[in-house]
Amino acid sequence: MELRVLRYFLALAREENISKAAESLYITQPTLSRQLAELEEELGTTLFIRGKRKITLTEEGMLLRRRAEEMVELEIKTENEFRQRNENLSGTVSIGAAETRAAEIFPRAIESFRKKYPDVTFDIHSDIADHVKERLDRGVLDIGLLVEPGEIGKYEFMRLGIEDRCGILMSAKSPLAEKEYVTVEDLQGLPVVANKRASVRDFYRRALGEGFDRLNVIATFNLINNAALFALQDRGYVFTIEGTLANYKNDELAFRPFYPEISQPTFIIWKRYQPMSRPVSRFLEEIRMLIGHDGI
Repeated sequence: MELRVLRYFLALAREENISKAAESLYITQPTLSRQLAELEEELGTTLFIRGKRKITLTEEGMLLRRRAEEMVELEIKTENEFRQRNENLSGTVSIGAAETRAAEIFPRAIESFRKKYPDVTFDIHSDIADHVKERLDRGVLDIGLLVEPGEIGKYEFMRLGIEDRCGILMSAKSPLAEKEYVTVEDLQGLPVVANKRASVRDFYRRALGEGFDRLNVIATFNLINNAALFALQDRGYVFTIEGTLANYKNDELAFRPFYPEISQPTFIIWKRYQPMSRPVSRFLEEIRMLIGHDGI
C-alpha cells in the first residue's frame, strides 16, 4: 500500500466525486479509478459505495480514511523533521493533552519558546489519556500531558509538580453545594456520573474506600463536556478534577472537593528509545526550565 495511492483515496473521500478528485490530483479519471480499484483488491474489501450523484465511504472505507490521514500526517511530520536538521529550528510540535489545570503551563512555555524560535508552531490535541497514548505510540503526537493514574511505564516522563484536586461537579441549587467539602457518604443514594476509565475508577475506589462501590452510578463519560450537563440540569453529581472546569465558570454550577482531600499529579510523557526532533527536545527543555524557575 503506497502513500501516493492513499493520497488518491483521501482525495476521493474528500471530493465524493471521481471527476473532481482526479482534477484536484492532476491525473486522469481512468488512472484514478484503476488505482482505487487496485487498492480495494489489495485490501480485499469494498471501500466505496458508488451512487449516481456521489461516492460515499463504506464502514471499511471510513476506517481506512482515519488510518490514511494519520499515515499522511506522519509522512509530512517525518519529512519536516529531516528538513529541519539542515535549517534553522522550525516545524511543528504536536501535543496531546488531557483536561487538567497543568495545561496552563503550555501558553507560558509556548510564548517564551517562540521568542527564541519563532518558526516553530504548535498543534494541541485535547483527548482522554488512552487516546493520547495511542496517538503517541503511532508517532502522530510528540508529547502528551496526562493525569495520574496514567500507566506510563513504557514512556519517558517528567513530573510537573502540579496537582489537581478531585471532587464533584453539581448544580449550585443542590443542598450539597452549601457544604465546603463532600464525602463519599454524602453521595450515597444520589445519581452519580463517573469516569469510564477502569484505572480512574480504581483510583477513586482506593481513595474513597468501600463506599465507592455503593454509589448509584447512572452514567459514565470520557470527557467532561457532556457529563457537565447532568450537573447543569441538576440530574447528576459528576466526578471530576478541578482543572477540567476552566470552561465552566457558571453561577449555576458548583465544584466541591472531597474530604479527606484527594488530588491527582500530572506529568508529560514521550516515547522511550525514540530520537526526537530538535524542536521537541528544545521545548521539553523549556518546560523543565519553567518548572525549575517557578518552583512548581
